[in-house]
Amino acid sequence: MLAAVKWEKSAQTIIFKLHSRGGLVSLAVLLAVALSGCGDKPAPQAAAAAPPVTVAVPTKRTVTDWDEFTGRFEAVEEVQVRARVGGFVTNVEFKDGDMVRAGDLLYIIDPRPFEAVATQADGQLADARAKAELAKRDLDRGLTLVETSAVSEQVVDQRRQALQAAHAAETVAEGALKAAQLNIEFSHVLAPISGRVSRHLVSVGNLVQGSDSGSTLLTSIVSLDPIYVYFDMDEATYVRNNRLYFAGKRPSSRETPNPVQVTLVGETKPSHDGKVDFLDNRLDLSTGTLRGRAVIPNKDLSILPGQFGRVRLIGSSPYEALLLPDSAVATDQSRKIVFVVKDDDTVEARAVTLGPLDDGLRVIREGLKPDDRVIVDGIQRARVGAKVSPHAAQAAPAGSKT
Repeated sequence: MLAAVKWEKSAQTIIFKLHSRGGLVSLAVLLAVALSGCGDKPAPQAAAAAPPVTVAVPTKRTVTDWDEFTGRFEAVEEVQVRARVGGFVTNVEFKDGDMVRAGDLLYIIDPRPFEAVATQADGQLADARAKAELAKRDLDRGLTLVETSAVSEQVVDQRRQALQAAHAAETVAEGALKAAQLNIEFSHVLAPISGRVSRHLVSVGNLVQGSDSGSTLLTSIVSLDPIYVYFDMDEATYVRNNRLYFAGKRPSSRETPNPVQVTLVGETKPSHDGKVDFLDNRLDLSTGTLRGRAVIPNKDLSILPGQFGRVRLIGSSPYEALLLPDSAVATDQSRKIVFVVKDDDTVEARAVTLGPLDDGLRVIREGLKPDDRVIVDGIQRARVGAKVSPHAAQAAPAGSKT
């Protein structure tokens, strides 16, 4: 009873002091303050649920490693069309940038001067033949007369020498005529190969020089189908491939037309296939690389000489491999890891050795087993040693093959 009276007086004193300071506090707040030392404990919070993640087992399939290089396309055949005779251009017979066939007429150089020379040479040949015929008749008569001693042997020898000289003059005249006829032929400039012609560099009315005095460049032609792609292989790749060859794990490109795949600028995957047809006989001393070449079919003529492309060259024989989406691989300082869900649904970080990408999936060389459950979605929610709620992927990872 006495304790209750003392508590009531204490409460009144507190209320009086609060009012004296201008504070207005409800009786409920005062009771809470008075009872704050009673030692009541708050209710415990519910345990957090295991975060959901998507898991998948590695895809198993036969893959082939590829080495990738930067390549440049070049024409299999390329010709600079030059004038072989001098004269004035009278006709340009092609459209700039058009496709031409071997033998198509490109330019006409005024042929009249060469035709005149040919006519003159033809007359000289006729004269030489007539003289040769006369010399032959004189010799035949001399051979008949020498039998009756009507002429001396010396006369016969002179007539025989005259016939030989006439035949020589005939041969010279024939050569002059052929040269004149060739000049007439060269006045019509023909395409030496089939391909795409460049622009015309000489217009009608201009004087061009022939091969005797520094021939004039008229245009150029490049072939397009097939087309070469040249690439440079670094020394380390060459040594590795050489070791694989001697171990019987990879055919040599010198002996076998190994396949290549080419990705053009702006493409995300290879669009053209070809085969290696040449490896140089030495490494370039300035770059330490080995020059290689592949032949690429170009039926649609879409690839032009001078273009760049990424060249993939076969780097191994086919082998069985485990693959994962590249997004399932994380980096832990200097090593690559994947998160594996164990049988008790706890997360384990597994160090792996990576291989190349194959059709959108990353080859895992070491660190995984075929039945491992790997987190492929929700890596950010996983903690090593903590439980997760795994859910199997609904479909095979992108890029997988059946």
